[in-house]
Amino acid sequence: MNWFLRNYDQVLVGLGEHIFISASALVLSFIVAFVVGLWAARNETVYQTSLAVSGFLYTIPTLAFLALLIPIVGLGKTNAIIVMVCFSLLILVRNVALGIRGAPAEVVDAARGMGMSASQVLWKVELPLALPVIVAGLRIAAVTVISVSVVAAYVGAGGLGTLIFNGITNDHAPKIWAGALTACALAVAVDLSLAALERRLGRRTRG
Repeated sequence: MNWFLRNYDQVLVGLGEHIFISASALVLSFIVAFVVGLWAARNETVYQTSLAVSGFLYTIPTLAFLALLIPIVGLGKTNAIIVMVCFSLLILVRNVALGIRGAPAEVVDAARGMGMSASQVLWKVELPLALPVIVAGLRIAAVTVISVSVVAAYVGAGGLGTLIFNGITNDHAPKIWAGALTACALAVAVDLSLAALERRLGRRTRG
């Protein structure tokens, strides 16, 4: 605790870098997953192919993935963000597609019967009904990215992993605890926030 109070600036820098990497990866992966998920919801071949590709990317060990990208993009945050995006796609694409597919057929048919176009049905009916499932996927992806981003310190991306690995190298337990506990607190805070949003959207959908 004493080390944390004396060096809180290092923790804040690491936290800021960690949030930047995680948020950037989540935004980019959500954009890609949203587009692919919409397509996959309408096309079974695209659905199976997207899950196969994103599933393969998800199985690559984190350190190996980071190392493979070094000759292409070098060290730093870009390397880490690309890896985190790839890890998030499986969860997000699947939830976007399943959320849209899960819209009750009778509700969709009723919307079409009212004269809504395909795009109006998507944006006014299917997506609002799919939001709880999409947010549930975003919640899992966010916690995964925040956790795995710790390893990104190995390629010089910064973040809270830097404190942890420096602490391990120097056998300095307070630095390890500061980095680890802050990363845990960030993951828990994001998880609880998205869980509350998921419940709220679920109640609205049922209502």
